[in-house]
Amino acid sequence: MDDHTAEYWARQLRIGTGIAAVMTAIGGIRIALSWAPDSRWWVIPVMLAVLAQVCVFPLPWARLVRDGRKRRLLRIWWLGEVPVMLLFGWVDPDGWMLYVPAAVLLVVTAAALWSPRFVILLGVTAVGGYAVLLPVRAGADLGTTFVLVAMMGCAVGLTAVYARSRRSLDDRRQAAEHRAETMLAASADAVIAVGRDLRITYATDSVQQLLGIPRRALAGRPVGSLLPEDRQEQVEQFFARLFAVPVGQSLRGESRLRAADGEWTAVDVLATNWIDDPDIQSAVVSLRDIGARRALEEKLHLQAYTDSLTGMPNRALFRRRLEEDVCANEGRPVTVLLLDLDDFKLVNDNLGHSAGDELLTTIADRLRRHVRPSDVLARLGGDEFAILMHDLEPGDAAALAERLLRAVREPVRLASRDVTCSLSIGIASSLPCGRTEHGKVCADHLLGNADLAMYAAKRAGRNGYAIFDPTMTMSVLEEAQLRSDLEHALEHDEFVVLYQPVVDMQTQSVTSVEALVRWEHPRDGLLGPYHFIAAAEANGLIVPLGRWVLREACEQLARWRAASPAAAQLKVNVNLSARQFQYAGLVDDVAAALRDAGIDPASLTLEITESMLMEDIDTAKRTLQALRELGVRLAIDDFGTGYSSLSYLKQLPVDVIKIDKTFVDEVDTDADDVALVDAVAGLGQALKMQTVAEGIETDAQWTTLRRIGIDHGQGYLFGRPASPADIGALLDGVSAVSTAG
Repeated sequence: MDDHTAEYWARQLRIGTGIAAVMTAIGGIRIALSWAPDSRWWVIPVMLAVLAQVCVFPLPWARLVRDGRKRRLLRIWWLGEVPVMLLFGWVDPDGWMLYVPAAVLLVVTAAALWSPRFVILLGVTAVGGYAVLLPVRAGADLGTTFVLVAMMGCAVGLTAVYARSRRSLDDRRQAAEHRAETMLAASADAVIAVGRDLRITYATDSVQQLLGIPRRALAGRPVGSLLPEDRQEQVEQFFARLFAVPVGQSLRGESRLRAADGEWTAVDVLATNWIDDPDIQSAVVSLRDIGARRALEEKLHLQAYTDSLTGMPNRALFRRRLEEDVCANEGRPVTVLLLDLDDFKLVNDNLGHSAGDELLTTIADRLRRHVRPSDVLARLGGDEFAILMHDLEPGDAAALAERLLRAVREPVRLASRDVTCSLSIGIASSLPCGRTEHGKVCADHLLGNADLAMYAAKRAGRNGYAIFDPTMTMSVLEEAQLRSDLEHALEHDEFVVLYQPVVDMQTQSVTSVEALVRWEHPRDGLLGPYHFIAAAEANGLIVPLGRWVLREACEQLARWRAASPAAAQLKVNVNLSARQFQYAGLVDDVAAALRDAGIDPASLTLEITESMLMEDIDTAKRTLQALRELGVRLAIDDFGTGYSSLSYLKQLPVDVIKIDKTFVDEVDTDADDVALVDAVAGLGQALKMQTVAEGIETDAQWTTLRRIGIDHGQGYLFGRPASPADIGALLDGVSAVSTAG
């Protein structure tokens, strides 16, 4: 029996007890006024019965009626009233008249609680007693007796119909409540009701799953007892704001609740104001466990500011610390050392990426031994490191640079051979001449000066350092020359597009290819994107270059489809640069490329990095929506390398999540990477997005990712970037993809 039903029974029993006491008292008055003097002593037991009924009134009926045996005893109480009334009607000269209202009241009160069958039984018994009293005590003839008994029988019948209707309504109400309770219990959200006194009045069974606290243990408990002590005032303010909004409106937030084991659980809170609703009179608070999401966000946040290989701060954190220190140390010098390994590419090419990673971690450990605890040592990416220092004179910086050069020159054992490498170091300090009009050094300017000094050290023969000098701005001329070379390359078709296969993780069949641009330099040979993309991005040439790559990739897909039935379902992926994504004519460029190539929009996937999206999320959503309306597919590239809130991800019209290579490198050996990739895979499934793992190089990585449930894979294990002819041969099953860089 639920609380609502128990309260109803208690209320009806008290009503019935009150009616019985009143009727018994009336009988006592009748005895005192109309009975013979020698029989009036019956007033005493009757009044004792009244007193007993009054004493029964305040009993805890809501608790007693939950016991089925006690409810059966109550039936005997109701049935026992009939012979008592019949006896009174027999003894009292006019008792047959009092019998009728008393019997009707008895049957009516029974109808409020018992089944129609019991009501009919009680009514038939009462009507039978009336049929005896009428001819014997009232002297009624047979016709009169029949009519009066029939009328009383009709009253009993109507009361039984009422009992049946009530039972039907109760069954429907209980079914509805059970359905609601079941749905709430099956929900991942826990729901509590909080009264105006900020005490919990109701909780669903899901609360025990969330906090480990039984729902009944929460009843009457202050909601503030579930929160940290330092949040009590905020809790009161939150509910004060909630109770001030119109009925039915909600407030949202996040909090931490104390579980039964003392641990804290992060929850998303959605509270709706129903305090003025007479049926609810509380705030309904929905609680959703966001611990897993918080852990993933913290992991992504850590990844966003930490280099996964060395554990050092990465470029994003270094830039932030540099900006903070430059602004906070207006009167103190801030020094930046920019370090770049010389000829690191040769190590990767000759010994492999694993050996290159081992070299980087060794160099990072050596650098750590030469910096102070207050300094910031970061890996900016690739083979580039940086050191941020305070209160360091230029001469001290030069001495530190010499120590670093000697430390790095020590041989490193890689792949059964000793490898010796060197550094090129650029040094720049914040000087009065470098201050802005606001008296603070521009962080970008300081880092740019260190970069100029580092390239000066490389031009001077490498394995050395250089301190920034204003004359180094001559490098700007070199950048101008690079721009001219890039413009010449665009005009004379020196760029080529290679294609890397993207395969189904289960079958290894090629489902799409990623278009990768290379520069066929007339002097330096085939150059990778690291040699020219940054420059093209900086000087704005990335927009026409990206437009050319987009058109070339679409046209090549059309050529493959025309040449081979095997390419009928092939798709092509094209990367968008940051400036290209911000370009106002991007949507028109994409539409024109699709139209001129004659391919369906769903065959094209545009890849955008996380960092590009998070720079201006509102503008990004509008651009993505416009691209989606064209029919193209959209992918987030290098997912996890830039911190983005998961609450934004579900708002973006994205079809594919590409998991960055840094998560894949050790996914077969590192449990943390497995957990993170598994979380991203689950996120993709929840948001109905496909997942692609980048940089797969070993069978062990492939096996692990396939077991996790990643949909597609890309990497040297399946194929290196290759020419269109090689991709066509791969689709036709003629030959393997070439190993073009």
